[in-house]
Amino acid sequence: MPEKFNPAAHDKHAADPRDAVLADRDTHAGLEAGLIGSFPASDPVSAAQPAPSKPSGEAATLWDKVRAVFR
Repeated sequence: MPEKFNPAAHDKHAADPRDAVLADRDTHAGLEAGLIGSFPASDPVSAAQPAPSKPSGEAATLWDKVRAVFR
């Protein structure tokens, strides 16, 4: 039986599903290792790094914020 007609062209820039599975396995293995390494802890393991905290000091002025945009 011939294959069904697929009108969509082949996407040569699409991600390879095998690479995605391998990356998912690596992420899962890293999270599992972190979980085992932190075992009786109350905080769950996170795959993402937290945002850097802001220094506690004087609040930036409006002028400082405007200048920071153009740096």
